[in-house]
Amino acid sequence: MTPRFRKTADFISDPQVPAAARQAMTLLLLDTIGVAAGATGLEPARLAREHAAAFHGAADPRHQARMMFDGRAVSVPGAAFAAATQIDNLDGHDGYNPAKGHIGCAVIPALFAFAENHPDLSMRAALDLLVMSYEVSARAAIALHRTVSDYHTSGAWNALGVAAIGCRLRGATREQLREALGIAEYHGPRSQMMREIATPTMLHDGSGMGALTGAMAALLAVDGFQGAPAITVENPDVADIWDDLGHDWTVCKNYIKPYPVCRWAHAPLDALSCLMRENALACDDIRAVQVNTFDQSAALYAGVPDTTGKAQYSLPFPLAIMMRHGHVGPAHISGAGLTDTSVADLLPRITVTALPEYTARFPAQRCADVTVILQDGTTLTSGFTEARGGPEAPLSTEEIGAKFHAFAAPVIGAERASQIWALREPMTQDAPIRFSDLTALVTDPP
Repeated sequence: MTPRFRKTADFISDPQVPAAARQAMTLLLLDTIGVAAGATGLEPARLAREHAAAFHGAADPRHQARMMFDGRAVSVPGAAFAAATQIDNLDGHDGYNPAKGHIGCAVIPALFAFAENHPDLSMRAALDLLVMSYEVSARAAIALHRTVSDYHTSGAWNALGVAAIGCRLRGATREQLREALGIAEYHGPRSQMMREIATPTMLHDGSGMGALTGAMAALLAVDGFQGAPAITVENPDVADIWDDLGHDWTVCKNYIKPYPVCRWAHAPLDALSCLMRENALACDDIRAVQVNTFDQSAALYAGVPDTTGKAQYSLPFPLAIMMRHGHVGPAHISGAGLTDTSVADLLPRITVTALPEYTARFPAQRCADVTVILQDGTTLTSGFTEARGGPEAPLSTEEIGAKFHAFAAPVIGAERASQIWALREPMTQDAPIRFSDLTALVTDPP
């Protein structure tokens, strides 16, 4: 074993999570659960659960897990796949800027799946497992982006965080952990992100397949299956990325989205929202909206979306929603929201331009500026705006709670949503509660 792997294995087996990282993880966990609940009725989510029920069964109860907000028992990889696909298709989940993608949407479903047969797992231990997997996933992402020319989806690297959770809960040896990370990396979906941007579909960010691959990798490795060492972990060219493992807690730097659309649209949305709020503007006051943003943001879908996927990977459409309704929520980018002509009619008022100086700031920052031209010719400019929700401009706990209830309550009911959110306080106080106390509220169907 290489020294690099030994150091990583030491961290995975005993991450020594500080209280601040565990507290940050509490909000990331609850926010992701809210997105999972809100996504339950989406067509991609239904299809993923039906697929798992039909094709990913497990005869042995030791290898079964119930799907989130569904209740049916399938295999552990099947349950992880279904929930990750569900979350990924309501694009409101957390992310990490340098990773250019998302961690929680794969590793949180994997924890629920693997923890099914660990009813005595403490909440503190579960949170520490998640923090560990976030840290591993973040560095695997940065290593992959540095060493390959294409821009791959999150499933290509969050699979390693899933495998790390699986190995911990399945009692894998160090040798098996090394094989699992190698299997997860080798089979992780090296899917090209910009293909999905060009043609938005149910594939989204690849995290469903990342969760499936990572879970299978752990189970295969424990059974003796071998894989090549993970080069994103052990290659000397990426050693510096892993040197701060256990010292720099990236989990505290993840963002929580205020809107269920691609993060690349958030800075323009924040800029427009601020202009409208500060100037008491209504939609009919606005003649035109001019957006300056970065290349990837400008490449988002520009037409009238006919699917939730296209609506979430759009920039003009959520801006039109913001103009018309003053906010952007799940109902606006699904169902009847897709046929809202009062929103579609606003698209010709919006123009988007990519600025090299904003592109140069990506992925460290997602930034933009917006100019609004009023009906009387008055011009209002936002100035430089960075997307809210990350460490630079964090959402308050109250804002995160409001988002959770807005996403979850319409689907699972206000009482059940409140019961889930109420666990935040004992989680943050490190109370001696079990993870299964949360599982019971998350696995039953709406």
